[in-house]
Amino acid sequence: MNHLKGVHHVTAITSSAEENYKFFTYVLGMRLVKKTVNQDDIQTYHLFFADDKGTAGTDMTFFDFPNIPKGVHGTNEISKTSFRVPSDAALDYWVKRFDRLKVAHSGIASQFGKKTLSFVDFDDQQYQLISDEKNTGVASGTPWEKGPIPLEYAITGLGPVFVRISSLDYFKQVLEKVMLFTEIAQEGQYHLFEVGDGGNGAQVIVEHNTVLPNARQGFGTVHHAAFRVTDRAMLDEWQDRFENFGFQTSGHVDRYFFESLYTRVAPQILFELATDGPGFMGDEPYETMGEKLSLPPFFEAKRAQIEQLVRPIDTVRSTMQFDKEYE
Repeated sequence: MNHLKGVHHVTAITSSAEENYKFFTYVLGMRLVKKTVNQDDIQTYHLFFADDKGTAGTDMTFFDFPNIPKGVHGTNEISKTSFRVPSDAALDYWVKRFDRLKVAHSGIASQFGKKTLSFVDFDDQQYQLISDEKNTGVASGTPWEKGPIPLEYAITGLGPVFVRISSLDYFKQVLEKVMLFTEIAQEGQYHLFEVGDGGNGAQVIVEHNTVLPNARQGFGTVHHAAFRVTDRAMLDEWQDRFENFGFQTSGHVDRYFFESLYTRVAPQILFELATDGPGFMGDEPYETMGEKLSLPPFFEAKRAQIEQLVRPIDTVRSTMQFDKEYE
């Protein structure tokens, strides 16, 4: 059986696509590589923030479902998303930047031998930066070349996905027996699992928590996490594997930018498997990725309807000059 290759993307819910765009562009310095709509709810924006080239394993994506309430953090949720930075020194840079921009954070800490910096956005969405200084395994991406963050400090991709769960024994079996992860370390209630070539880009950190009430999904929470597979053939192998273990799946879903398979692996925990390609550069040139409303070919006939449903958001950056911000 072909192992999963690592984290593909994490998709969360925001209260405001406009504020979300500003935060990821001007504060975090990640590149908007695709501005499209939720293919299952065309009145909802779907924004993809990634590395300079939209590489698989680097993108954090957001839905802005109309009128959705604020989510509540608790147990049985994908609780935190990690972003990789090149070094421990990069975290010192980010502490100063967050302080200057009044981004709430908890200071530099250490977990499983790596330096980390946890922070939240305007929706109380939970994130952390993680240093790649001592990391081996899955390669990261390329920082946004023309963004505001100095390249030696910039975000390069996704790190470990955090899952808070009430039934650790069950979830451990799902990860190890079904998804072929291996538990490699434990610190208190946190258990570190990795897959494939391992390292920050191929890890899940599971927090065992039976004290908090169940999480409730809404803005400020994660919708699902996705893991990488090479191609459709590998996706089909995994569909058979999940279904042989008794899981219901979505079956193959063509998202145009990649192909997908979804399954709910535990209460309120939705995982997706997604192919590395075709990627985000097929319908837009590199220089202007993310600046127009991009629709897959099977939605082009509905473009006029969709453009009336979603409000315009100005995401043009190719005409702007970003100075590198060293503080």
